[in-house]
Amino acid sequence: MIKIADRLQHVEEYYFSKKLEEIRLMREQGKEVLNLGIGSPDLPPEEGVVRELVDSAQNQAHHAYQPYRSSLELRESMSRFYHNAFSVQLNPMEEILPLLGSKEGVLYISMAFLNPGDTVLIPNPGYPAYGAIAKLLGVNVVHYNLTEEHGWYPDFEELEKLDLPKVKMMWLNYPHMPTGTPANEDLFHDIVAFAKRNDILVCNDNPYSQVLNKNLVSILKFDPDLSHVIELNSLSKSFNMAGWRVGMVLGHKNYIDAILQAKSNVDSGMFLPIQHAAAKALQLKQEWHDERNEIYELRRLKANQILELIGCTIGKQQVGMFVWAKVPDAIEDMHALIDDILHNAHVFITPGEIFGSNGKRYIRVSLCSDETIFNKALARIKLWQEKNLQLAL
Repeated sequence: MIKIADRLQHVEEYYFSKKLEEIRLMREQGKEVLNLGIGSPDLPPEEGVVRELVDSAQNQAHHAYQPYRSSLELRESMSRFYHNAFSVQLNPMEEILPLLGSKEGVLYISMAFLNPGDTVLIPNPGYPAYGAIAKLLGVNVVHYNLTEEHGWYPDFEELEKLDLPKVKMMWLNYPHMPTGTPANEDLFHDIVAFAKRNDILVCNDNPYSQVLNKNLVSILKFDPDLSHVIELNSLSKSFNMAGWRVGMVLGHKNYIDAILQAKSNVDSGMFLPIQHAAAKALQLKQEWHDERNEIYELRRLKANQILELIGCTIGKQQVGMFVWAKVPDAIEDMHALIDDILHNAHVFITPGEIFGSNGKRYIRVSLCSDETIFNKALARIKLWQEKNLQLAL
């Protein structure tokens, strides 16, 4: 057997990849597992968006390879979206690059800016892909703390004590996943000042901006010359288009060109009918987002009931499609709790520890399930709790 590359020793299989396989096997055994862990929207895209995809796919000419930068129509739609939603003006010719989902953007951005031995700052807790991709590329990872005591925002006094001359890039993710902490103008103002002071490129990953969030703000607005910030965004969460793989990276022309240089050597352009449909989605009015958020709000109430039943404390003013909650101090083994609920109540909930050590005392529930699923989960958790009480007696 050929030896596997050394770089794989530094990363593990993605947690959800392993857990979904475990759930699949349980379902094959006839167990109805309710998945409240994954942030994959179950609601459909807007009807006109789907029709646009179908109509465009009927054109034989639309099945050819597409430009690596994707169509100008799509980039112009992304530019208008950013102007309308965030009051940020971007040149669609130079400052926007569509992506096959924003996750690939994490890779291409890292490839474009980080050399082996460079240092990148990554939030704890935060999206695991930031650290995994850095490790695959031989980049030094330094985690910076986000804690409930500090409002899940960076502690700038703590950041300034790090070995900053070695840091080239910093990942940011607001609205924050997994904690649901919203962005605000003071945060982005301070982050940009920190980045310029220390000559660090900051990338804000911003896919949750329109989900249960009334204060839309982009970090790009706070760095007018775009010298120290770039931003990722996606249609997966805000437009119910996760499987379509449509994302974007936005920033200075020089940065976009560098990212394209990496991307163009790995994949080709996006399927044109998907581009046409994505452009239409980006033109949806706020009323469509409001209707989706009304559904998520009802689900959040159910999720809160489940978490309160377990005895969790739920933080206020959360946005996005998850609920983040702190478990009771009496629970010592988080993974045992998650597995107990999975195998005995047949409900899957995400342990916060997979997002970093600062998530060790927390769990996360996704809102991407129908209200009937939440009702079933609530009934099962009640029954599971009653059995545990009986055993304790």
